[in-house]
Amino acid sequence: MHLEQVQTYVTVPPNGLGGSFWVFVEVTTSEGVTGVGECYGVPFSGDLVESLVSDTFERFIRGEDPHHLETLYRRVYSAGFTQRPDISMMGVFSGIEMAIWDILGKIHDVPSYELLGGRFHDRLRTYSYLYPKLTDEMGNAVDGGPDVYHDGDAAAESALHFVDLGFTAIKQDPVGPYSFQGGRELSLVELDRAEYSIRRIREAVGSRADILFGTHGQMTTASAIRLAKRLEPYDPLWFEEPCPPDQLGGLRSVAASTSIPVAAGERLTTRKEFHEILQAGVSILQPNVGRSGGLWETKKIAALAELYNAQIAPHIYCGPVAHAAATHLGFTLPNFLILETIRTDFHDAVLQEPLMWESGWMLPPTKPGLGIELNHDVINDHPYETGGRLHLEMTQTPLDSNNTRLSSELD
Repeated sequence: MHLEQVQTYVTVPPNGLGGSFWVFVEVTTSEGVTGVGECYGVPFSGDLVESLVSDTFERFIRGEDPHHLETLYRRVYSAGFTQRPDISMMGVFSGIEMAIWDILGKIHDVPSYELLGGRFHDRLRTYSYLYPKLTDEMGNAVDGGPDVYHDGDAAAESALHFVDLGFTAIKQDPVGPYSFQGGRELSLVELDRAEYSIRRIREAVGSRADILFGTHGQMTTASAIRLAKRLEPYDPLWFEEPCPPDQLGGLRSVAASTSIPVAAGERLTTRKEFHEILQAGVSILQPNVGRSGGLWETKKIAALAELYNAQIAPHIYCGPVAHAAATHLGFTLPNFLILETIRTDFHDAVLQEPLMWESGWMLPPTKPGLGIELNHDVINDHPYETGGRLHLEMTQTPLDSNNTRLSSELD
């Protein structure tokens, strides 16, 4: 048996939750066994990602035994005489590798987690963002709803909604927008708004739920430390990506200056980059299996984290295929902490059967492989237009810490 062909599908979620488009791949063997994967956050147009997937498969993967994942990884990691982390190549390969694990599970007639070390947990704890303009039970965005990012009272109300759904942890980032300029100093208006928001959420949920505080790497080191001191009285479970991902010294300083555990990793790939942030004092790693190098590489990242007494909280702001793969991996990890989850009608619709989620917990898949199949009719009904938006984009305008200007623009 060998890996014979790959097909890529790019679809656009109509509600925009999980990114502006998702890239799914199907890999088929010479004996007709098909596996499904998802490439996360490759920073090119969706149609170009399709070409990248095809080129990578033809150069390094076609004709190979699906069991030879270590060989496939080393070939791709070294592509073009690189042998270093490459976020685009790893995003492409991660989706293909994910599909191969689906194939392996189907070949051996077991859920993929049984081939990754076996199921360690009975169920997986999950969390959700407090999404803006939330109005329905499934997290579908509807125009005219409250702005839960910048309105602390609306955030508290939304937090109660998610806790009532069964979540025991919720996440918010009230200090956007996210500018391309890198770290900046937050204004007093933004600091006050962030502190008010977390206070209102804590008052609403009490001890029923952990609060996860995201910031998407927007701050200078000094600004992140100032914000952390305001957040500490409300005991968040983590302070996420306080500095841009290329600022290891900043992460180190923040981690050493606050009692809140620092989390990071959604924009990183391969064990090399995760080792660097472990050395900087990050204690909660957030790999996205559609970018970090695939399931086998992320398993290595988790093992490395154990040596630092650190935990794994997989990042999932994407489609349901990467979500399914992260679920399989999470079930095998002794140092698993919590899994990000997005519950929308469209996430369910692009699969033949939705993921097994129940009241804030992921249940173990029981079917061979990843246990999912794509619904091609739904995917084809929501096509990506050539040259459209990237999966995620940043504000292309520099921002400053002028209280008056930010107050009028962001309120």
